[in-house]
Amino acid sequence: MLLKDLLQGIKILEGRGLEQIVEGVHYDSRQIKKGYIFVCVKGYRTDGHLYIDDALSRGAVGLVVERDVEVPQGISLVRVEDSRLALAQLSANFFGHPSRLLTLIGVTGTNGKTTVTHLIEAVLRAGGKSTGIIGTIWNKIGDQKLTGVRTTPESLDLQALLNRMVAADIAAVSMEVSSHALYLHRVVGCEFDVGVFTNLTQDHLDFHKDLDEYKAAKMLLFQGLGKGRTKNRPCYAVVNIDDPVGKEIVKNTEVPVITYGVREEADVKAIDVQLTSRGTSFTAVCSKGRIPISLSLPGEFNVYNCLAALCVGLKEGVPLVLLSSALKEVKGVPGRFELVDEGQNFTVVVDYAHTPDGLENVLKTASSIKRGRLITVFGCGGDRDQGKRPLMGRLSGEISDYTVITSDNPRSEDPEKIVGQIVEGIKESKEAAYTVITDRYEAIRHALHWAREGDFVVIAGKGHETYQIIGDQVLPFDDHQVAREILVKEIIS
Repeated sequence: MLLKDLLQGIKILEGRGLEQIVEGVHYDSRQIKKGYIFVCVKGYRTDGHLYIDDALSRGAVGLVVERDVEVPQGISLVRVEDSRLALAQLSANFFGHPSRLLTLIGVTGTNGKTTVTHLIEAVLRAGGKSTGIIGTIWNKIGDQKLTGVRTTPESLDLQALLNRMVAADIAAVSMEVSSHALYLHRVVGCEFDVGVFTNLTQDHLDFHKDLDEYKAAKMLLFQGLGKGRTKNRPCYAVVNIDDPVGKEIVKNTEVPVITYGVREEADVKAIDVQLTSRGTSFTAVCSKGRIPISLSLPGEFNVYNCLAALCVGLKEGVPLVLLSSALKEVKGVPGRFELVDEGQNFTVVVDYAHTPDGLENVLKTASSIKRGRLITVFGCGGDRDQGKRPLMGRLSGEISDYTVITSDNPRSEDPEKIVGQIVEGIKESKEAAYTVITDRYEAIRHALHWAREGDFVVIAGKGHETYQIIGDQVLPFDDHQVAREILVKEIIS
C-alpha cells in the first residue's frame, strides 16, 4: 500500500515521500519492522518523538510527527497537527475500515458497560448472529477469548482486532467505549451503528479536569452517530432515560433514540421488579408487548443493564421469546456481583465497583437482600481520581454495618495516604463502624472471620482483576481466589 493512500482523510501540514510503499504501521518503536511507518504519539508518560532513532534502526521507512524533526534522506515524513488522531485514521485506512463490514454497537457510561456488552452478545446470538466483544475483561471473537490491555484498545490495535473479526465472519460486535477512548480519538475510523448509554457519575477526574469534560467525552459517541454513513442499515441510540445525562443525549442526538428505564416513561420499561440474592425478575413493557424476564444477576442496576440489551435485541429483530430465554441463560460476568460460595453460612460477593455510584449500587443491592449484617471490604486506586475517595468512604459508612478499609492498586502513592482520605469520608457517617487493614489479603481475611450466619460480605474494587499494583510492581492478587482460599482453609474446615 502506498503512503499517500494511507493518508486519505488526514489533514497534512507537510509531507514528502508519499509514494513510499508501506508494509505496516505502529506507534511503538519496539514493534517497528522493515517497511513500517512509525507514528510519533505524544503520551502522558513519554513522547514517541524520542524514539525516532530506534524506529529507524528497526527499519521504519517513514514517520508521522507533530513537530519539526530532522530525518535521513529517503525517509518519508508526514507532519500533522495531532498524531494520535492521524494514527486512528491511518489504522482504519490500513485495515480497510473493517467496522463498515460489521454491526458495531458502542456501549458507554460510568458503570455497566461490561455487563451490557455481554448481555447484548447473548441476545444477538439468540437471534442467530455471530458475535464479538471488545472490553475490560477480555476481547472475544466468537467463543475465542483474547486478553485485553485496556477497556478500549489503542486505535491501531482496535482496527487490527476488528479486522480479525471480519476475517472470522463475525456479524456484530458489542464494544465498551471509554471516555479515554473517545477523548483520545481511539475510536475515530469506527462506524458505529448503535450507541448505548448506561449512566454517568463521578470517575476518571484524574484524567478529565471536571465532570463536565468527562460528560462531554461520553457525548462524543452520540454526536458522531449517523455522520459519514457508508452502511445501508439503521443507526440508532439506546439511552437510559432515568439518568439526567441520558435526557440530554435524547435531546441532542440526531439519530432515532430508544429509551429504557424503571422510573420514567420509556420505550422499554421495567415493572414488577423483584430482587433476591440469587437474581432478579421483572416484566419489560414495550410496543411489541410484555416480556417476562428472569435473570441470574442480582440488583436493580442489572435491571437497567438488561433493559439496554433488550432494546438492542428488539431493534435488531430478535423475537421476544428468544430475548427472554437468552437473558435467562446468562449466568453472570466475572467480577460483577460474583458469588464466592464454598458452603459457608454467609454470602460473599466480589465486585468491580470502584466508583461512588458503583459502590452505592452494589451495597444497596446487598443491603436489600441480606439477612444479617453488611460487611464491606474496599480501597481506592492510587494515581487516580482522589475526589472519590472520601465519597466512597462516606457511602460505605452509611450503608454498611462494618467497613474494612484497605489497599487497591496504590501504584506510586502511599497506601496510608489513600486510606486516610477514605477515612475522612467514613467519619462523616457518625454511626459508622470500621477498621483499617492496609494489607488487602489480611483485610479480606478479617472480614470473612468477622462474618456470621446470614451476613453479607462485599469485596469491592478489583472484580475480575488478578493483580495488585504496588509501586512499579504488578503482583498476583485475585479477590475471588483469596476469598475462596480463606473460606476453604480457615472458615469451612
